[in-house]
Amino acid sequence: MRHTLPKLGLIAACALALLQPVGAATLRVAGANDILTFDPHAQNHQTTLTYQQMVYEALVRYNDKYDVEPALATKWTFISPTQLRFELRPGVKFHDGAPLTADDVVFSITRAMTPPSNMTAYVQSVKEAQKVDDHTVDLILKGPSPTVLRELTDARIMNKAWAEKNKTTTAQNFGAKEENYASRNANGTGPFMLVAWQPDTKTTLKANPTWWDQPKGNVDEVVFTPITSAATRSAALISGQVDVVVDPPVQDLERIKRDPNITVVEGPENRTIFLGFDQARDQLLYGSVKDKNPLKDKRVRQALYQAVDLDTIERNVMRGLGKPTGTMIADMVNGWTPELGARASKYDPEAAKKLLAEAGYPNGFEVQLDCPNDRYVNDEQICQAITAMWTKVGVKTKLQLNPMSIHALKYPKRDTSIFMLGWGVATFDALYSLDSLISTPDPKGGAAGNFNAGAYSNPKVDALIQQIKTEMDDAKRTAMIHEALQIVKDDYGFLPLHDQIRPWAMRKGVSTPHRADDRLQAIWTTIK
Repeated sequence: MRHTLPKLGLIAACALALLQPVGAATLRVAGANDILTFDPHAQNHQTTLTYQQMVYEALVRYNDKYDVEPALATKWTFISPTQLRFELRPGVKFHDGAPLTADDVVFSITRAMTPPSNMTAYVQSVKEAQKVDDHTVDLILKGPSPTVLRELTDARIMNKAWAEKNKTTTAQNFGAKEENYASRNANGTGPFMLVAWQPDTKTTLKANPTWWDQPKGNVDEVVFTPITSAATRSAALISGQVDVVVDPPVQDLERIKRDPNITVVEGPENRTIFLGFDQARDQLLYGSVKDKNPLKDKRVRQALYQAVDLDTIERNVMRGLGKPTGTMIADMVNGWTPELGARASKYDPEAAKKLLAEAGYPNGFEVQLDCPNDRYVNDEQICQAITAMWTKVGVKTKLQLNPMSIHALKYPKRDTSIFMLGWGVATFDALYSLDSLISTPDPKGGAAGNFNAGAYSNPKVDALIQQIKTEMDDAKRTAMIHEALQIVKDDYGFLPLHDQIRPWAMRKGVSTPHRADDRLQAIWTTIK
């Protein structure tokens, strides 16, 4: 199905022709998984956010060093520790020509805060948005917040009138497979406009001729093509059908690097790949044990942990594109320490068997592992390796592989016993992971635990997280982060695997900065 934005009028079309940079070019990008939706508050999914950020903007944004800078707001002032005032940028227009006003900001922040929004992590500090005048907005905070500005970089602003007209005043309920107008159409203020999205086929964006800022590159059109097949993705790059592949297959990297027409840049992501366990149900949902849930027993979780050889996975599966870790945040994230990053306990299959026997499973048991097969670097191969390792200690593991579009429907509903997930830390602060992944899930659907699909719960950790949210003393706050992460580690609440290293492969003549958040920036891209 083809979905389009309202067509530009003659004046806008003329402006587009006049404002195009000399040598304007089309950027053709390929990746393994597709955009899930264009509703800016529906899915906290990196591929989706990459293209949404080209269309929708927030009050503030990151610069190339991940410092917060003005975007739709030109200035912010803390009137008090819990009252944050934003002055809006004058003259900003949405793609349909409507001016940006305080009403749009209040509406959008409120929409992002309200279930079924999947973006509550980016407004978790906010209690209420208030209009001061047409160009001024106050955010009333739940308490003092050391991270509120970083959170707001992904709280994207919609046009209130457009949403009301198209009956999309609440976020798309992606988990319920709901469709709304905003999930297939877009009307932002950003540097690109959505021309068409054909799911699983192609997305086309065109430069916004009335954007308030100036791009640093010369891209005037972006075409994104999801290509699930690794071999086909590599062939498309090598043959020149695409300019950039953001997830080149690991097995093809050496061949790609030898091609004189291709450049490969790689760097660490702020993303940790991990496994989560269902620790809420009294019975195992997917497995052979029916009278209880083995995963609620710490000894079983530790056994599964000690049965996994992280170094072998890094060497043979990741081939250098993963840094083994013992914690739930990457080393570039505030709160990480080398001690937290070390393994909780050594790889030891015999110790794993003993723990299983102590827990009452001398012959092991059967369980299902749910994994995506098109989202993370070698995700399918990682899960295959873990399946074999667990089976060797007696835990016969059935591997259930799905595209991310299906996997993303399963784990939010906790329709899983053990699952793989990767978590990038948009704020570069541990609170983002602690609150979304580790807090006891909020039964009302708020930000707390909204990605805690295994329902891990520890009252002491919850109490620490609440303190971390409002503690403004850096030393005290960092000590609380360390304590919370250490408790989770000692609980074997999750099975951290590695921090991902992401290569991008591009044709010669394409220049774009590699990003730790894995979000390609078309406005910073030049094609010669």
